[in-house]
Amino acid sequence: MSDLRTLAEQARACAHAPYSQFHVGVAIETLDGQCFSGANMENASYPEGWCAETSALAHMQMASPGARLARVYVLGQGEGFLTPCGGCRQRLAEFGDADTQVVCANLAGQEKSFTLGQLLPAAFDLDPT
Repeated sequence: MSDLRTLAEQARACAHAPYSQFHVGVAIETLDGQCFSGANMENASYPEGWCAETSALAHMQMASPGARLARVYVLGQGEGFLTPCGGCRQRLAEFGDADTQVVCANLAGQEKSFTLGQLLPAAFDLDPT
């Protein structure tokens, strides 16, 4: 997990958050072991920015079309644990499944692990079967 944390820290350092000053870094690992990262990218035309999960998923899809998620590592500031927003939970569900591990961490090194199914128990799916 330390490799994902390192990637998330590096991504967080590249966040573009001049309005909120809230920097987020995310690292994701695919089922075949590839790793990608992303940071939040704010925009003066709020809410046109991207969450860190969104930019990480974009990097993954561009480099490895069709890749599936194994793990997600979310690093945010503050004392609590930053979980993905609702939209990002749905985006993660597009490339993962209910068992995909989502680790939420803070700068103090504390971590809390969830499954994507716990975070999004009724994910929207075009295939109702």
